[in-house]
Formats: sequence, structure tokens, C-alpha cells
Amino acid sequence: MVYRVSLGTNPRLERALESLALPRLSPEDDFTGKRLLFTLAVDEAGADPSLFTLLRRLRTEPGALEGAAAAMVADGSGELYTKSSAQALALACSMAGACLPGRALVEATGSLYNHHIQAANRGLSWEETYFRRVEELAARLETFAPPRFDRPRVLMLHASDQRRSNTLALGRAVLERLSDRCDVREIGLLNGTVHDCRGCGYHQCLHFAQNSTCFYGGPLSEEVFPAILESDLLLFLCPNYNDALGANLVALINRMTGLVVQQDLGAKYVAGVVASGYSGGDLVARQLLGAMCLNRGLILPPRALLLETAHDPGDALRALGIARRLDEFSAGLSKIVGSGEKLA
Repeated sequence: MVYRVSLGTNPRLERALESLALPRLSPEDDFTGKRLLFTLAVDEAGADPSLFTLLRRLRTEPGALEGAAAAMVADGSGELYTKSSAQALALACSMAGACLPGRALVEATGSLYNHHIQAANRGLSWEETYFRRVEELAARLETFAPPRFDRPRVLMLHASDQRRSNTLALGRAVLERLSDRCDVREIGLLNGTVHDCRGCGYHQCLHFAQNSTCFYGGPLSEEVFPAILESDLLLFLCPNYNDALGANLVALINRMTGLVVQQDLGAKYVAGVVASGYSGGDLVARQLLGAMCLNRGLILPPRALLLETAHDPGDALRALGIARRLDEFSAGLSKIVGSGEKLA
């Protein structure tokens, strides 16, 4: 059963949910082990205040969503704040123990222009397309069963310097802990030029994808994309560069369009290690989950992001309590992706 958790309301949001007749929970109720559809109303000032109350709860109760599955509908009166509000909630849900299916967000901007391509493909109006996608998300959430693997295949992707990188040191410490239960592989994008996405039209991109390549070809098409398709869990190493993902990782994510136009990545998981020299790791984590879960369609498992602050080389592995955090992060990934516990 899917429960609705309302975080503000507006008339269009209520019309989108009317046919579902979902039972409701309040933001203060027990969420553990439940399937939750969070519905966010966003106006010109941003998200409803109830979202921030919920975020405070999830950030201070690490087990508030233990065993739960979560998805979101964000309905805005304007063109701003829907995506940022949803990303903040998605990160808080994961860190509080929830599992998010791929494409766990249906977003409606004020104009609904963000639905115009799908509307044309479906032969529906923009509003009808939005309502239909909400129904489809609720149905997917109700039947969501994250896959389990006897020996998961983990692919670690990074663009970090081998000698100085705190992020790479953390990532390799995670792989070391996973290696007895998983098949692990590491690919570095630092050496060589990684072109960003050219922005080909859909049919041109599909043509290249059907031939297992991309307009630019090169190592991404020849090595990285096949490795992604063979993996069960993608572990991204994300040093915080000016509160954003690094250029090579962004280029990789952008060029993954060639994969998703013909491959469903919904049976794969995504996780990340973020190391910041000063602060802002949550901003990078939101960018990663927004791109890879909410957009590209990979599953975001519980506590999928390890966020650390370390500036000087070697600081990350000298941090107080880091061995325990690495143990917990690695064990958590192994439990949810391996043949361990399942959702209720």
C-alpha cells in the first residue's frame, strides 16, 4: 500500500492525486517500513514550510524511514524551486533509511512546459500527461522490489589524482571492504580528454546508441559504457569542486543519454562518496542523486552517500571515526544490494 504524505497543497496537485485516493499520513507519523509518496506544493517563495519541518525530522532521526520506499510529486506555481525542493527531500530520505526507485520524482512547473515532449509522444495534453505520470509513479512505487544479487558487481568511477585525492582514498577503502562480497572494478577518467555531450537530437543519439557508440566515441563509448551496463552498483567518487561535480563526471553523466535512450537502468543502484575541502558536500550529493536517480533512473539505496570534509592530502583517512563510518557505509551498501533484507 502507498501512503500519501502531504507537504502543502494546491488545486492542480489535488486533481493530479484525486483518482488515486491514497490513505494519508502526517509528517509526524511512523514511516518505517512503508511506501510513501511525498507530495510537495511549491509557490513563488519556495516549498511549503511543512517540508522544512519534515527535513528537520529526517535529518535528526536517522532511522525515521528504515525499511521504507519513497517517491515524490512536486507541483509548482512557477518555474523555480520544484527540483531543488525534491532533491533536498530525496537526500534526507536516503540518509534516514529509505530506498528510492529510479525516476522517483514527477515534477510539474507552473506552465507544465517540462511535460511537452512526453505529451507529444503520448498524444495527450500537458496536464493529462502530468496526471498520468503521477498515476504511473504511484503504481511503480506500490510494486517496487529492489533487485538483489548474490555477488553484486560494483563499478567505481572517478576522475581523481592518484597521489593527492582524499576522495579516491575513501573510495578505495570502500572497495576494499566490499571486495569479499562483491566483484569490484575501478575506472578513472582523469587521463585523456572527456568531451561533454554534444546535444544531438533524439533520433541521432538513438542511432549512435544502437551502434554502441556516441558522436564523440572514445573511451566512454569503448570502455566506460559497457562497464556500466555490466555493473549492478555504480559508485561515484565526487570531490567537491566549487560546490559542484567535477567536469569529467558531469560529461560522463551527460553523455549517458546514449545509454538511457535504449537501456532501462532501473535495476541498477547508484551511490557516492563526496569529499569537500571546506563545506558543501550536501550540494554535490544532491547534484549526483538528482542526475543519476531522479533523471537517469537508477535506484538510490538507503544511506547511499558518504559525505566527508578533508582538505589536505591524507586528511580523510585520518579523520576521527572514519573507520567506523567506512565500515557502516560499506556494510549498508552490501546489505541492500546483496541478497539480504528486502522491502516490506
